[in-house]
Amino acid sequence: MLTRITLVLALVPAAPPAHVLRIAPGVVARELRDGRVGATLLEIDLDRARIGVLRPSPGEARARVSEMANRARAVAGVNGDFFDISERVHRGVPATFAPDGPEVADGRAVRAAVPAGQRFGPTAPPGSSGAVIGVDRRGVGRVGRLSLTGTVRAGGRTIRLRGLNQYALPVGGVGLYTSAWGPASRARAFCGNDFVRAAPCTHATAAVLVRDGKVAGTADPGGALPPGADLLLGREEGATALRALHHGQRLRISSALSGSVRFRQAIGGLPLLRDGEPAPGLDARSRSPRTAAGLARGGHRMDLLVVNGGRETGSGETAAGLAALFRRLGARDALLLDGGGSSTLAFRLPGEHTATVRNTPSDGRERPVANGIGVFG
Repeated sequence: MLTRITLVLALVPAAPPAHVLRIAPGVVARELRDGRVGATLLEIDLDRARIGVLRPSPGEARARVSEMANRARAVAGVNGDFFDISERVHRGVPATFAPDGPEVADGRAVRAAVPAGQRFGPTAPPGSSGAVIGVDRRGVGRVGRLSLTGTVRAGGRTIRLRGLNQYALPVGGVGLYTSAWGPASRARAFCGNDFVRAAPCTHATAAVLVRDGKVAGTADPGGALPPGADLLLGREEGATALRALHHGQRLRISSALSGSVRFRQAIGGLPLLRDGEPAPGLDARSRSPRTAAGLARGGHRMDLLVVNGGRETGSGETAAGLAALFRRLGARDALLLDGGGSSTLAFRLPGEHTATVRNTPSDGRERPVANGIGVFG
């Protein structure tokens, strides 16, 4: 315990001016040091700069942070949410590389959260499903929780939507998949259950193609979507409901991500701080490379932190240590993003044309990831 506290108190912005880099108006990078542990903090004045969601280009399931930042013309970027990185248990089912949590880009709902038991990454604290960090319609930094609301109306029947572009559907649920899903197979939607990610895949499934607001027939859940078409997938009771639809039947589909905040940009993560207090049950033992995002000054400053480390050396920071550090830096709210080999920071300095990786990825190279936070000067 004493060792952990010493690290938290020591991991603070280095004093020499040489360790402060001004990237763009309102965007500053600071080096944090404690012995062999190194980290970089991006401080973003949201009154002078803005943030957005970095996403792979159409046709890609994931991409490197530097590539996404340069494509979006961002001055900086970090990796985002935990994602479906491996499907070794479900033989023959490919990994989707889709994020765990909700995502909102430019005010548009991109995807909803998978069931808590299906998440990759650390176990989510109770009541934190759908946690996101981002900015609202005024550009102010906010944290919140987003849940999916939606229906499929067919004549006098109503089917509840329980999934939107997510790699795992709730048991008995129906999910909507649009072009925003990308090129990955959707077969993973039928695997696992609400509590155990490695549970077997169900054989009670259905897939319905929707075009121009009408049922256009059945479809292969793993195949590419035709241009302009959407796909409804159902498992168990949800599959039974979809099988009752008939070719040419008109459908009215609605979907939205609802919560106390109307986000313009948001990605998912796990709570570290809420109203200045650490989230319950934070791991105080496992050190790892980490990426996290925090909010200070009433949401007018966003801090993006990337901590170097490696499994072989047992170096990095704990989730509890990050929460304590964000409190010391003045943050009131913070979320843990994906870490390990995914932790990546890229930026470009004034006069440079491309953003490059500025931390030391633990894989020895930059890992393609599902999404990220981009900073725009």
